[in-house]
Amino acid sequence: MLAGISAVAGVSVATAGPAAAADRAGVWRAYGNTNPIDSSSSRWYCAGTKSIASDVGAQVCGIKAPSGIAIQTAVIVRNNRSSSYAVEAAADLTTPDTGFVARWVCSRSAVARDSWSVCFGETREQHLFPVEVRGGANGVNLGLVTF
Repeated sequence: MLAGISAVAGVSVATAGPAAAADRAGVWRAYGNTNPIDSSSSRWYCAGTKSIASDVGAQVCGIKAPSGIAIQTAVIVRNNRSSSYAVEAAADLTTPDTGFVARWVCSRSAVARDSWSVCFGETREQHLFPVEVRGGANGVNLGLVTF
């Protein structure tokens, strides 16, 4: 059960208390003008897009590989500005077998103008569902997705 909301590196995401202290490094991947969801063979489960700045939107997602057992957290950022925009993002994963698993944090990075970038957490094997992913970007809570 999630205990509350906290801010890590300016990114608001839900946490599970003291166990949440061990953040893991996420990885940014630039997609240019290619929508990351459309270019993937995996199944993406996403909350709605929220504005994190004028002309910049973000959404939290959980990803399930075609195998059905490999999963990953993600925060998608779309920058529609005519200049780059710096974003930091984080996502938490909670599972029915272990409860809170981890928070993956992507440090501040420039998202190129008119492009998509994704902050990915590590891929992990998961056999029990549903799982929950909560996320945030630049201090904006992006909500929850269950899959």
